[in-house]
Amino acid sequence: MQRPDVEPGLGEEYARIVERTAEFERLTLQASQRKPLLISGPEGVGKTRLLQAFAQTQPLALYVSQVRAPHELLLSLAGALRTLLGARSLPSHTSTMSTCSLKGVVDRALGAKRFLMILDHLEGPSRVVTKTIKELGYYGRTPIFLAARSPHMEDIGALQPLVSDKSERLEMKNWPPAVALEFAHREAERTDLSASNLDVALQSLVQLSGGNPGSIVHMVKMAHQSQYRIEDQIKFHVLYLDYRMGRR
Repeated sequence: MQRPDVEPGLGEEYARIVERTAEFERLTLQASQRKPLLISGPEGVGKTRLLQAFAQTQPLALYVSQVRAPHELLLSLAGALRTLLGARSLPSHTSTMSTCSLKGVVDRALGAKRFLMILDHLEGPSRVVTKTIKELGYYGRTPIFLAARSPHMEDIGALQPLVSDKSERLEMKNWPPAVALEFAHREAERTDLSASNLDVALQSLVQLSGGNPGSIVHMVKMAHQSQYRIEDQIKFHVLYLDYRMGRR
């Protein structure tokens, strides 16, 4: 059964394609040892894609796409638990429950099996959110993978007490130039992008992006638009400036 918010068709093959084999293996090891993991890195580095790919390989993964408040987190977990355990496993009226009551329902359901929680896009989490996450983990009963929105202290600071050991932290980085360029060429081929200066354009976009895969995907997509073409060439400097200014 497909879990909510997880794109179909993702798996270990995706991790190999985008050169994240080492990170994928790290997630697999942490899950097998029932240990938590905090994943951080710049926006667009591939945290969400990696977690979604990994969730597809874990029959008891509870994937939550975004966490902003305790009640929102608990509702998402209740939905994921209902999907995995069946409609009768949780009360049908969870949407009208108070946060306290809902936490009790989710906590009891988490004890039914050896689940793994995957909480994505934690942006500047409050102490209330992190307290709720800690209580749901119940001192290691349910391991939790946390993905911070960025590696900056405002996003990872409140989460670090949940993963006190450095072995429970993983920083994802942008790709080195050779890997990023290979990915850019594959993305251009996948989207049927062609130009007489394609090689030069891709090399420049990779350099300007710093090897960030999300940026590469967006800029290759932009390169199809007429305003970034002149005859059979890509105006990659203009394209990059517009990308940085948010004109996507």
